[in-house]
Amino acid sequence: MGCFGFLKFMMFAFNGIIFLAGAAILGVGIWAKADSGSILGFLGTIEGAPAELSRVLNVGYLLIAAGALLVVIGFLGCWGAVRESKCALLLFFIIILLVFLAEVAGAVVVLVFRPLAEDVFRKFGTAAVGSIKKDYGKNSDITGLWDTAMSAFECCGIANSSDFVDSPYYVANDNQYPPLCCPHANNQPCNQTVIDDFTAIPGCFVKITQLIDDNTLAIVAAALGIAVLELCAMTVSVILYCKIDSKST
Repeated sequence: MGCFGFLKFMMFAFNGIIFLAGAAILGVGIWAKADSGSILGFLGTIEGAPAELSRVLNVGYLLIAAGALLVVIGFLGCWGAVRESKCALLLFFIIILLVFLAEVAGAVVVLVFRPLAEDVFRKFGTAAVGSIKKDYGKNSDITGLWDTAMSAFECCGIANSSDFVDSPYYVANDNQYPPLCCPHANNQPCNQTVIDDFTAIPGCFVKITQLIDDNTLAIVAAALGIAVLELCAMTVSVILYCKIDSKST
């Protein structure tokens, strides 16, 4: 296998993986839009949520768009490599270049408007506390979603257990907090006395912020890795394009 054949094989294998990943993301996006009990519906029920969060309700469409884009990219890459199609390789290069430029622009926007993003996150936290006090213990969907989130992140409320004070659950259970707020209570009622006796677990806002901070390096490394892969893909597509052009002359 010569250099040209090796590049064709790598191009086909790489874009085959992209095609399959795109198909998987497309499927998840379709599932997210079809699942009425998903987190999308939960966000839509939070009263007082900032207007910026309305876009989160369209995350299913975003996944569908991203999956479809990856499917198209993977198909063009595979077809261009196997069939030695200059048109497919050129379209592949243009799409990857546009995605790369969009990612660079997005990174700049995130860095410049990071304070705005943090402010939106804080507004969401305030709205979420209102949702807890209004619906936790009364609305089964919201109660289940909060229980799932608190179990996954090992947290209690947004800021701390006080977020549940005056909630339907708190009132109906003789001023008790959800059991997830007292993981070391040994089957004792999760009331203020028990919480004061043990080290209080942090709120979900703190845990999520900490999770992001702890994984900042990994996020940056992943972004750089994706950028390198995109640059390599563009380079290989240009090389194949030029090789095909030289073979035809």
